[in-house]
Amino acid sequence: MSDALISVEAVEKVFEVRRRTGLMRREKRQVRAVDGIGFEIARGEVVGYIGPNGAGKSTTIKMLTGILTPSGGRLRVAGIDPARERMRLAHRIGVVFGQRTTLWWDLPLKDSYGLMRRMYRIPEARFRENLDRCVDRLDLAALLDVPVRQLSLGQRMRGDIAAALLHDPEVLYLDEPTIGLDVVSKARVRGFLRQLNEELGTTVLLTTHDLQDIEQLCERVMVIDHGRLMYDGALGGLHALGDGGERTLVVDLERELPPLEVAGARVVRVEGQRQWLAFPARESAAPLVAAVASRYPLLDLSVREPDIEDVIARMYAGRA
Repeated sequence: MSDALISVEAVEKVFEVRRRTGLMRREKRQVRAVDGIGFEIARGEVVGYIGPNGAGKSTTIKMLTGILTPSGGRLRVAGIDPARERMRLAHRIGVVFGQRTTLWWDLPLKDSYGLMRRMYRIPEARFRENLDRCVDRLDLAALLDVPVRQLSLGQRMRGDIAAALLHDPEVLYLDEPTIGLDVVSKARVRGFLRQLNEELGTTVLLTTHDLQDIEQLCERVMVIDHGRLMYDGALGGLHALGDGGERTLVVDLERELPPLEVAGARVVRVEGQRQWLAFPARESAAPLVAAVASRYPLLDLSVREPDIEDVIARMYAGRA
């Protein structure tokens, strides 16, 4: 028996869709949203779960929370069958579903948290400790007396993340947790999630379109497309899959120059004293750096890895 905290074995979800084909006729067809996926997530992992819209990400999360029942296969979260014991599982997991809030629309934020304490029967001391931690690290102090309906999307998102953590869940499901946040707020949320994982060992499954979330939080990533798992492994391995992909050497020169001419690279952008040189991702950057440094008046340089979104796009294209 596996000791994984989350175990998914050949899980399928099929929806029946009715489509009008005439004045009095309707046609039934099946849509396979999730098609035999399988994976395990160990306690304490932070895993990115990514793919295009309609790939099956949200359907998977809804099955893992018990909202949807699988059409086939087997899944367990903390040893619990979500569809059969949804209420029992609710005390072991926290969920933030993007545009949907778990907060009470007309109540101040602090009153929503008070209701959460009663719903989950959280001891007062534990509730206060968890709330104080979330308020401090998510910068919520000035928002506690504000009705939820008056919060911006980014403020509400931070409020929802706090609400999902008040009962110390073992697993946290996050759907687009940085949506609507400015750069500073995104950094705060990411830092908070890292601390949460490091200090409490909370297991996190993250779906997002902001690939910086993945790069800054996850060592492992799963890519889903058309209901099938295309990749499951280290983030670095996903970069490596982009055969034909490119890394970028960003060069800051002492003065403006024409596009640099260096074997094995091509200039793709020039802005004043800064130039961007693309080179094959599989090649070492060392020879290129040495060549630039020996021939041109250099102030600084950095190497940028291939954009994950481009790598995923190439993966999709390869399956087309």
